[in-house]
Amino acid sequence: MVRTAEDLVTAVQGSPDAVTVHDKAAWVGLYARNGEVNDPVGSKPHRGVDAIGRFYDTFISPNTINFHVENDVVSGMSVVRDLSLETIMSTGAVLNVPMHLRYDLVEENGVLKIWRLAAHWELQSMIRQLLGAGTRGLSASAKLTPQLVSNQGVRGVLGFMGGLRSVGARGKTAALDVLRDPRCPVRDASGESLSPDVLRGATYRKLLAAGRIVSASAELESGPGVVFVEFSRASLAVDSVTVFAPSRNT
Repeated sequence: MVRTAEDLVTAVQGSPDAVTVHDKAAWVGLYARNGEVNDPVGSKPHRGVDAIGRFYDTFISPNTINFHVENDVVSGMSVVRDLSLETIMSTGAVLNVPMHLRYDLVEENGVLKIWRLAAHWELQSMIRQLLGAGTRGLSASAKLTPQLVSNQGVRGVLGFMGGLRSVGARGKTAALDVLRDPRCPVRDASGESLSPDVLRGATYRKLLAAGRIVSASAELESGPGVVFVEFSRASLAVDSVTVFAPSRNT
């Protein structure tokens, strides 16, 4: 079955819809049997139904989460949402976190399922917000730690804190240098090469460093999009530049 961009966005919209009404079964059911949640990118991924359920119990269930979506861009079987996430924690602390969410989808028994969610946001900035939220933020931190240990175990906590490691400000500078190079090799979500012209005249904002990837909101000639610059494990050598550009045909 040929899937349209609208089909993919509708499937992705099931995630915030389930989060809003705190429907764990519906949210977990959006994922493929071998699905993965990498949130934030750079942390240890949660793989499989059970692990994804524990992720829900830890980070979604105790909180009220509002999705403020600016833009959706589709490429192949992937959707990127450019948004900010407002999280109201059980203590009343409020966090506003800018994000780029990449959903890679597959078809399972004739139904679109999320194979992988990659959440690009900066854990360091979120922690600073939490610690700067006064007594409500400190109380939320005190509650989150035992929740993490109970649901994820010590290894899971260490895996989550791996999200603190990123290419940081140096990576953002390097990413901009690459994106502004007219010889920059670029590809789409499926790995197919694109013409470098797709980035001609582009401007960038909301650069986020998560793990070895810098994501950025981009204003392209074809409209608003999102780009991902991935660096090698050991240096700021660029492994790939992936562009999600709006299509005039979808």
